[in-house]
Amino acid sequence: MNIAIYIAVMATVTYLIRMLPFVFFRKKISSRFLRSFLYYIPYAVLSAMTIPAIFYSTGSYITAIAGTAAAVVLAYFGLPLIVVALAASAAAFIAGFFI
Repeated sequence: MNIAIYIAVMATVTYLIRMLPFVFFRKKISSRFLRSFLYYIPYAVLSAMTIPAIFYSTGSYITAIAGTAAAVVLAYFGLPLIVVALAASAAAFIAGFFI
């Protein structure tokens, strides 16, 4: 029974988070500052969730830095996401052999 309550609370909170902006912002946002702020929120949230996970996933900061460096360089050159992810994983794996 407790799990059903937890799921109901989580569903309600998720629904409210998605519904409230539509209720309060019925017309187009005209503020350039607010529009630019809202434009960058997804990138900031994704970075805030991903960066700590990168450095705690391998157990060694050296391998995490090697994988991150490979990913940043390859992403800078516009390679596809799968190539960047596989190369970052390979770089972290290979760096693990040298530690």
